[in-house]
Amino acid sequence: MGISDSRAALGPRRLTGAGLGHATDASLEGLLNQVARGDQAAFEAVCARTGPVVFGVVRAVVRDPFQAEEVAQEVLLDVWRAASRFEPGKGSAQAWVTTIAHRRAIDRVRAEQRAADRQLRAASHAIAYDDVAEAVQARLDRERVQRCLGCLTSLQRESVTLAYYGGYTFREVARLLGVPEGTVKTRMRDGLIRLRDCLGGE
Repeated sequence: MGISDSRAALGPRRLTGAGLGHATDASLEGLLNQVARGDQAAFEAVCARTGPVVFGVVRAVVRDPFQAEEVAQEVLLDVWRAASRFEPGKGSAQAWVTTIAHRRAIDRVRAEQRAADRQLRAASHAIAYDDVAEAVQARLDRERVQRCLGCLTSLQRESVTLAYYGGYTFREVARLLGVPEGTVKTRMRDGLIRLRDCLGGE
């Protein structure tokens, strides 16, 4: 079984000592020494010996079980790569592996948090940009309408303003302005045509 095959078997639910022969009888420290020399059978034994503990440590930090299994696999691959750096005088082999597991789990949680923070900031900026853009557009639209209203006669401007901004009917506008209803309709029609031409031109 090569190292590439071992990677497929690193999940904690797959780790067993079956089929590993005498390697499982060696001490974990001795196995790590063999792993440091590239012994793949010893590495498989280390996976079987430490896999469940590694997964338990990672799972306590990384709540998502699928991510926890990914991290556990990364930890055991770290053990394969870094076995030569294990120093028995500084602690037990199990503690060394557990430390790697805890560090990896913390790194994953921090990476996930940074990604979530970036997404939140991006969403906040997008919302802020949309709000500003909408406010600017609304202001520009008001300014354009005000400029074009200035091109109308006073009767046209008053009629349009009362009808479209005040919500008055033709009859109510005519009564407010003291002019015949037909005059209001004519002035409003002419005024709206001028407004359309003015706004369309801009």
